[in-house]
Amino acid sequence: MDRQLVVLLIEDSQSDCKTIAEYIDEFDDISLVKTTDNIKKAIEEVKENLPDAIILDLELHSGEGDGLTFLHNLQKLNLPKMPYILVTTNNTSEITYECARELGADFIMAKHQKDYSPKNPVDFLRMTKKIILGKPVLMNGHITDESPALKSKRLTRILNDEFCRIGLNPKNIGYNYLIDAVKLILKKPQSNICKVIAEMYEKNDTSVERAMQNAINRAWRSSDIEDLQRYYTAKVDPLKGVPTMTEFIYYYVNKIKSEY
Repeated sequence: MDRQLVVLLIEDSQSDCKTIAEYIDEFDDISLVKTTDNIKKAIEEVKENLPDAIILDLELHSGEGDGLTFLHNLQKLNLPKMPYILVTTNNTSEITYECARELGADFIMAKHQKDYSPKNPVDFLRMTKKIILGKPVLMNGHITDESPALKSKRLTRILNDEFCRIGLNPKNIGYNYLIDAVKLILKKPQSNICKVIAEMYEKNDTSVERAMQNAINRAWRSSDIEDLQRYYTAKVDPLKGVPTMTEFIYYYVNKIKSEY
């Protein structure tokens, strides 16, 4: 199960925004987190949502700011993973194009081309989704001033990626409990993680433990065995057939410590 590509749209054309939003809604592998024509708000959206990709209109005539200024301000953020930047523009200046590339634009799509449609950026991002999602996340040692909030979001994104690979369903109640359990233990060892999670959600220990184990059980019942063997490499007791809650949580704690 692959997760969606999360996209931020920075565009001042209302008709283009409507077309792009409606087109994205047709697919399950891509989602639009927010639309804005204001570069200050766009920077806040990046910090808040950590999008995988950004469709950036270089000229925001009806908005506030411009695409080059946004790219410049984006470089100042110490993000764990820079979003893929797909620039759309009516500008034909090679100097402007070069400036955009120097400031971090990954691809420039000319709006003045005869075959251009607002749907083209969406098609392009869906086509390159696998590569975009495969961009490495920076290690802690490479981030000099990562805030606790940004670190928490980074870990959540990493765990979402990992859980999606093995088919863990985010709609299961235990899904968020497992996310929180791994993050809490990474921060500080816990003697009774179920009790801690139960207090966070105002539940009882037994229901929390049962929800986490049920989420794991359902993934092992419904997911492709090859995906499970490929992405969950710890040994599983053949008599049980699935990892225990504790085995599962500590597998990802150790994986993140060693790989991220």
